[in-house]
Amino acid sequence: MHQEKPLHFAAKRALDIGISALALLILLPFLLVVALLIKLDSPGPVLFKQERWGMGCGKIRVFKFRSMRTDRCDVSGVNQTVRDDPRVTRLGAIMRRTNIDELPQLLNVLKGDMSLVGPRCHAVGMLAAGMPYEELVPEYHRRHVMRPGMTGLSQMRGLRGPTDRQGKARARIACDLYYVDNFTIWLDLRIIFGTIISELRGGNGF
Repeated sequence: MHQEKPLHFAAKRALDIGISALALLILLPFLLVVALLIKLDSPGPVLFKQERWGMGCGKIRVFKFRSMRTDRCDVSGVNQTVRDDPRVTRLGAIMRRTNIDELPQLLNVLKGDMSLVGPRCHAVGMLAAGMPYEELVPEYHRRHVMRPGMTGLSQMRGLRGPTDRQGKARARIACDLYYVDNFTIWLDLRIIFGTIISELRGGNGF
């Protein structure tokens, strides 16, 4: 795929490096304040690390601000977060609602494990409506021909939260596969601006 659109992929990586580096620099004071608040809110590490699917079906370690109680964190990611999840801390609820917990993934983008835009990276073994994604959607792993993203087409369209229904899970993967098949740097820019507008309107994370 990279051979088909070399300039678009080169521009995508340049955008990833430029925006993630600049964002980390600008947001550093804010990130340090968030880290301090996490330590004050509940005992445990500031960052939560989880193994997820990366490009080419490789496995990557993704960073997030810890939003759950240390003794109740699910490192596997199989148990998806639901609304009013008792595992989530008071501060964690705010971070998840505003997606602040995702900001450490800028480090993953800078490293090259992730991209700003792409199919959202799923935890290895993640279930959709109680069954493995691979069984529900036979083409599931085709979404992994590209780097996973901090945001993606399915997130911009509001397909977020737990995949507790088969139809919702299939719709999310359909968006991912459409993105993979139709990627251009212009589509990435549309998704970035669409995500920003969605977040300014209040977002819908939990």
